[in-house]
This record gives sequence, structure tokens and C-alpha cells, in this order.
Amino acid sequence: MDKFVIRGGAPLSGRLKVNGSKNSALPILIATLLTDEACVIDNVPLLRDIRTTFRLLETLGKKVTVEDHTVRVEAHRPLKTRAPYDLVKQMRASILVAGPLLARFGEVRVPLPGGCAIGMRPIDIHLKAFVDLGASCRTDKGDVVLTAKTLRPGKVRFKFPSVGATENLMIAAAALSGRTVIENAAREPEIEDLANFLTAMGARVRGAGTARVEVLGRPGLRGVRHRVIPDRIETGTYLLACAAAGGKIFLEDAVPHDLEALLRGLERAGAKVRREAGGIGLAAPKRLKPVSIVTAPHPGFPTDLQAPWMACMTLASGNTHVREEVFERRFLHAAELARLGALISVDGDAATVSGVSELQGASIMASDIRAGAALVVAGLAAKGTTEIQRVYHIDRGYERIEERLKKLGARIRRVAA
Repeated sequence: MDKFVIRGGAPLSGRLKVNGSKNSALPILIATLLTDEACVIDNVPLLRDIRTTFRLLETLGKKVTVEDHTVRVEAHRPLKTRAPYDLVKQMRASILVAGPLLARFGEVRVPLPGGCAIGMRPIDIHLKAFVDLGASCRTDKGDVVLTAKTLRPGKVRFKFPSVGATENLMIAAAALSGRTVIENAAREPEIEDLANFLTAMGARVRGAGTARVEVLGRPGLRGVRHRVIPDRIETGTYLLACAAAGGKIFLEDAVPHDLEALLRGLERAGAKVRREAGGIGLAAPKRLKPVSIVTAPHPGFPTDLQAPWMACMTLASGNTHVREEVFERRFLHAAELARLGALISVDGDAATVSGVSELQGASIMASDIRAGAALVVAGLAAKGTTEIQRVYHIDRGYERIEERLKKLGARIRRVAA
């Protein structure tokens, strides 16, 4: 397995263009199952999870062609309604195939999904929504089996604004003749991007980005061309890397509106943030001030940036409190940060970080995508050499992160094991 070797202590500087959003590209690629016509998706990040999605689509019957960051998905064989376990276990987003396949064919069989080790992340919200629209649900040998003679449009209210469940139901509803209403829907920017894609295909989606989404669907959706929005989590990670390591950077195509909770936190911590139509700039302070955060669904502080934020706060001039209210067991990075000299105490869903004057390089190990990103942030700021094992986790969410950080002056390299 590859590892990253980082010689920390070098400030970051320069400009970097933000890649397309992983969390937007995944549901959009899966939504191509709604049509037999060709779809062309631009600005797709070439990540491990994206490549897994390509294989999943091809296994189900699609043909996927990739040229640079443009992906063409078209019909190849009659679509299958059973997703294979060997692919689903690698990526939680695979459960999204349930929506388009159930809506089009009245049946789907999907293994219980895998993905990051950050808690149970149950799919009961997805399944209850499909049952509310007339589906029958059962489990069989580790698979979820959904059937519906006629999946009907209707009103669904989520107990929690789940991003995945909102996407899954939106995709299914786009293919149903009639109006489906989702209440307590997720409000993330990626939901809006999916809504724009589905609308271009021929459905009508209103309210995306609010807690109430209406989908006026219709059968026979068409193929379209669509450009994926910039990745706000990649943006946030690079901003936090600069805040921790020092320096001054500008991220092209970054969207300030999508990251206001983070940007306000960085400003309170002493960083100078520049919001522009063309991107986001950041100048790091000599030392960060401690700023406590609580994760929440959008527009709150993103759970996917909680770990990199904690890495930053290990060097702040005081105590920081971090509360995780989206996923349980999302503090696995704390023990690895402690190996670099961080002082962190964890109590259930809360952590207290006591800032230190410096971190020292050591051998550490990534446990999931965002925990891995936090270790990169800390390694860039630490004195000496840091080696990060299991970087395949990081590759799931960040395209060639080591090469992109080098463009900003980071001393990081990938070493093949």
C-alpha cells in the first residue's frame, strides 16, 4: 500500500484550481441510470470512489467512457437490477442505485453498503421513504430487496435531513409520473446540483437547497450534458492546510457561499479570508486562535471538515471544543494526531483540543477519507518528517492530493509500498 512522506514546516503559497465535487458527481453519475440516452458529465474528479462508480455502472449495463475529467455514460446492455456486493461494499453511495432501478423496473436488490468506518450510518431513512411511496422491503442474505408493482409519487418526511436519502428519493421521483414532496430534505449544494441535472433531463425540481423539495417527474427522461460544481470539501481542506502550515493561497473556482460556516470560523481564528466571484483566498495568521465548532447539516459546519478543523486547532493558542452531531465514531483521527504531539481528549461525541506550540512528525495511519485529510493537514504543519499509511482512504476523496499540494509548495511525496 502506498504512503505519503511529508517534510512539514513549509508554508503554502500560490494558486490552485478546485476540482469537481465528489459528493455531487456520485449521485449524478448514478442518476444516468434513469435514461437509455447518452449523458455527458464534465468536471468529474477522478477519484477511487468515482472509478468504483464507473465499474458499478458498467456492471449494471452501461458503457462508461472517460476523457480527462469528462465522462460519457450510455446504454450498452439491458440494465440489471442487482448490484454486486464486491463493488457496493467499497462505497456507501452505491445504495443510490436503488432509486433509479426501483422507479424504472419495479425491483432492485442491493447489498447493505460499506464505506468509511465512521459509525453505522443506517439506510433506514432511504428504505422508509420507498415504502411510503408504495414499495415492499425485505432483507435476504445480506441484501436489501425492494419491489413495487407501481411506485407512486407522494409526500415523504425524513426524520433527519439525510443527504443520501434526499438524493435517492429525488432520483426515483424524477422517473415517476406526478409530484413527490420531500420534507425535512437535506439542503447541501450537492442537492441543488443534482436537481439541476434532473431538471435538464426532463423532470422539474423545485426547492432544492431548502428543507422542502418538490419533484414533478415523468417517464422517458432524456440524456443531457452537465458540469459538476466545485468541491467545497476539497476547498475547505486546502484552506485548512494553509491555515495550519502558514502562508497565503488562492483557490480558483471555489464558491464562498457554499462554505460560509467554515470561512467564518477561519476568520474568528485569525485568518484573513478573501471572497471573490472567482474563488477564495486565505492568508494564515502567525498563530491560530481557538474556535469551537459543532457539526450540523448544511448550512452548518460540515462534518466532512471536522477532522481537518481539529488538526488545525491542535496548534491554536488555547482550548477548542469540537462536537460531532452528524455521525458517531468520527474521532478516529484523534489518536493519530496525538502521535504527532497533539493534546486531545475525547468523550463520546465531544472532543477537547488543547493547543500546542508545535507538532512533531511521526508514522501515522489514515482510517477514513476525512481523517486521512486531517493527517495531511497536521503533517504539513508538523516539524520533521511524517509518514501516513493507508493513503488509499485519502485517494477515495482527493484526486492526486500530493501533486496538487506540491503546486502550493508542500514537501510531500507518494511512496509505493
